[in-house]
Amino acid sequence: MTDLNLPILDMSQLDAGDEAAARFRDELAAATRDVGFFYLTGTGVSPELEARLHRVAREFFALPEEQKLAIENIKSPQFRGYTRLGGELTQGKVDFREQIDIGPEREVVTDPEAPDYQRLTGPNLWPEALPELREVVEEWHDRLSDVSRRLLRAWALSLGAEEDFFDGAFQDPSSLIKIVRYPGSTEPEPQQGVGAHKDGGVLTLLWIEPGRGGLQVEREDADGNRYWVDAPPVPGAFVVNIGEMLEAATQGYLRATNHRVVSPRYPEDRISVPFFFNPGLDDYMPTLQLPAELAALARGVEDDPSNPIHTLYGENALKYRLRAHPDVAERWHADLLAARAKA
Repeated sequence: MTDLNLPILDMSQLDAGDEAAARFRDELAAATRDVGFFYLTGTGVSPELEARLHRVAREFFALPEEQKLAIENIKSPQFRGYTRLGGELTQGKVDFREQIDIGPEREVVTDPEAPDYQRLTGPNLWPEALPELREVVEEWHDRLSDVSRRLLRAWALSLGAEEDFFDGAFQDPSSLIKIVRYPGSTEPEPQQGVGAHKDGGVLTLLWIEPGRGGLQVEREDADGNRYWVDAPPVPGAFVVNIGEMLEAATQGYLRATNHRVVSPRYPEDRISVPFFFNPGLDDYMPTLQLPAELAALARGVEDDPSNPIHTLYGENALKYRLRAHPDVAERWHADLLAARAKA
């Protein structure tokens, strides 16, 4: 594994004594300051659970088209359910993938005075023909939520804060799981599986089907030149990256990094399952006051007026969903689109 382009961290070090735990926290801060991406082993997520998730994902995408379309996201004001090929955009360009989006299972908010972003609160759409999907996804959600909370506590300590500094924003997190299939492309040039972007939330844990490449991460050399490196799957490891909200919370000391997926070559396809761990819709991501020696190294956050980074997570979540799924937005939230067009 020495030729991999991303660092590898072993989370089991957190349970191996004070010295090992401190070493892990130092490695975590370094990886997310210098790269923004790393491989994470030692999470305690079992190979059996990974295999079940892989199998049920394959079974879902193998369903007849009419069964998948029965839970198409156009039927969900909360942007949940199945997205057909070409149904999502990144930076305004079509991503060549199909997927199912699954968020917290909630009742719809009916209060007319509720903030606009509360329109994202509601139920998931589950395929009747595959009841096991819900069971596996809920177990996956619980395990990865535990991993995410431990990482946030490790970051807090590594940056000079109390261990529970971030806890308050994640009492009722607004997590999102995407189960994604990238079909193979016959085009001579590499095709956009998902376009180059930075994640807009806090933390992403990505499971990739063994033996399937395609993920690429942007790196920068000492002269400021940027280039793409491959991030193939590593057995037993998640690919972890931070989002813009954690970068903003550390005044740019930690780094959200551009990444993309290149479509596989036909006849191969590729399954991946990103897990996005974010604050509750009503929660603000707190800004961490860095120690002086770290604050001196903070690079600040890039100011893009067309893409502001809100500290209130609900505002971020609504912004990205409206952009990524214009068909759902136009059907259910035309008033929000009109208001934003006038702003």
